[in-house]
Amino acid sequence: MGNARKGWLVAGAGFTGATAARRLAEATGEPVLVIDKRDHIGGNAFDAPNADGVSVHRYGPHIFHTNSDAVFGFLSRFTAWRPYEHRVQAEIDGRLVPLPFGFAAIEALFPAAQAARLIARLTERYGAEARVPILKLRQSEDGDLKALAAFIYDKVFAGYTLKQWGMPAEALSPSVTARVPVIVSRDERYFADRHQAMPAEGYAALFARMLDHPLIEVALSTPLESLPPELRARRTVYTGPLDAYFGHDEGHLPYRSMAFAEETRPAFGVQPCGTINFPDDRPATRTTEQGWLTGETAGRSVLVTEYPQAHVPGVNEPFYPVPGEAGDALARRYRARAEALNGRVWFAGRLADYQYYNMDQAAARALTLVAKEILPQAG
Repeated sequence: MGNARKGWLVAGAGFTGATAARRLAEATGEPVLVIDKRDHIGGNAFDAPNADGVSVHRYGPHIFHTNSDAVFGFLSRFTAWRPYEHRVQAEIDGRLVPLPFGFAAIEALFPAAQAARLIARLTERYGAEARVPILKLRQSEDGDLKALAAFIYDKVFAGYTLKQWGMPAEALSPSVTARVPVIVSRDERYFADRHQAMPAEGYAALFARMLDHPLIEVALSTPLESLPPELRARRTVYTGPLDAYFGHDEGHLPYRSMAFAEETRPAFGVQPCGTINFPDDRPATRTTEQGWLTGETAGRSVLVTEYPQAHVPGVNEPFYPVPGEAGDALARRYRARAEALNGRVWFAGRLADYQYYNMDQAAARALTLVAKEILPQAG
């Protein structure tokens, strides 16, 4: 791992860690050691060929989208892009309808006259192109819209949310249900961001280029606790689970985990779009056909189905912080301790901040951290 001279330690080689490492190397001219307990870079965005030679997103679908020109510009230094606008359909009452739930879904599931009335009411109440959180729509005083909200909640949100998070939508932070709103639009894209694309050669190649710098050294299969004291004493950007850094001594923060099942088919085009959601009572939440994401549409096709599960420390990986009162209260206690280490250890990322970040938000968090917090103190 090289020598232990003055430098930086970055724990975690996902979007937050890799972005921070690159900016620290470029901005400080000092060596940066990046470690990860896994045997690969890229965190949960990692992709690689499976046993059949088909590229697969190993930890579920990662679709890049952002409205940040700064983030898109930074990442564009390390990859060319393949334009891609993700589409998702949900299986509702035996029919596939596009998500987010909008005009097309209404017209598919309601009689024509009723659908037209509901679309007119939505447009009048919220305005064209609005994106309305389902919990807000459920509070509508309009009888038709209230009934529509109840239908959408029951058919789209209730079962899926319970499977995904292990608790009903009402028990979660509103930021979670706001992520998949009801849209007052015919736009069938899952995201509406200005930049929507996939790395032309995949995420693993993007990360490899980002970490390819003469001042950056990468050590994989290397947990933080395995490092000798002189390396742990380096100024550190920590992106792992917030509670794990402190040995869980105040309790375990709640996370959700995932299990994945792969199925290989003889040809591409098994699904009409990238992802099919299952808001019913089957245990799986969604299946993604990888070729839509990777652009590999010749030859065999791989379907990856996701099964949410409780996170059990030491048994499976923490994927998603669970935003709710109990977790937030415990996270505040850990954050207070983290802030006391500021200037020597900086905590950032989905797990370390205990915040639900998209990929662009994770990269933005690192860019801002280095520019506005670390460099002023380091200087």
